[in-house]
Amino acid sequence: MITIGLSDLDVAPLALGGNTFGWTSNAQESFAVLDEFVSQGGSLVDTADVYSAWAPGNSGGESEEIIGRWFARSRRRDDVVLATKVAKKPGLEGLGAQTIAQAADESLTRLRTDRIDLYYAHAEDPNTPVEESVAAFAALQAAGKVRHVALSNFSPEAIAAWVSAADDQGVARPVALQPHYNLVFRADYEGALREAAQEYSLGVIPYFSLASGFLTGKYHSAADVQGARGGMVEGYASDQAFAVVDALRSIAANHSVAPASVALAWLASQPTIAAPIASARTVEQLPSLINSLSLTLDPSESERLTSVSQGL
Repeated sequence: MITIGLSDLDVAPLALGGNTFGWTSNAQESFAVLDEFVSQGGSLVDTADVYSAWAPGNSGGESEEIIGRWFARSRRRDDVVLATKVAKKPGLEGLGAQTIAQAADESLTRLRTDRIDLYYAHAEDPNTPVEESVAAFAALQAAGKVRHVALSNFSPEAIAAWVSAADDQGVARPVALQPHYNLVFRADYEGALREAAQEYSLGVIPYFSLASGFLTGKYHSAADVQGARGGMVEGYASDQAFAVVDALRSIAANHSVAPASVALAWLASQPTIAAPIASARTVEQLPSLINSLSLTLDPSESERLTSVSQGL
């Protein structure tokens, strides 16, 4: 178990991404994934009010609704550290005080719970003074609706501004940061952003930990990823990235695990990282995620992955 930043949230160092719930996973598949994840020792479940507004027929909130139904069905709310986000749901964009208050109440209703353990500002809002946003999150904490504040997709400068505003107001600082970070997308995080996480003791919970499936090992060449969903996988493809995947396959074979397990284990071992986020559409996809929790890479294996992915 690890503690997220300076919070009192203790979790297994793996977060289950809820972005598939109500999108590529129907309700029954989602319930099964949640059942198995928690039964195998997982505890941190990550969603957002915008999930999955991008899918035809959806408007956002579908993932939260399914998780709420699962809480009611399983009665396992107290076994879960629940994270959700505000700022991107259609009709509730940005970080204005009224938007934050309304979005939080709507999320709580969909989630069928009385508190959000980790509430993220999902994106920077240049149109709202940071002082207003900080005060709105603090009001949710004072009301007992939110336990801890977190930031997602924030620049180092925006993190510093938020922390400064929180200190000026005498309210709690954020405890976590959610950036885009994985073995084939390192450069954006491993610099000033990581330094900010270290400076402010933020537990880092990266998304796209498996590079939209690229790091699962199922792609062998650029031809394999042509037409992959939304161009997300193509964005990672390069000769160097495929060399990373080859290394993952080799190391995975040594440990009799899936390449995804190795990719997650490497990520979880990096400085500042608390719990990588990974999604499973079905229960059958969960073992490769769960196995990362018990996988310890040899120093030479970690160095091999770090070296082959350097500069990406």
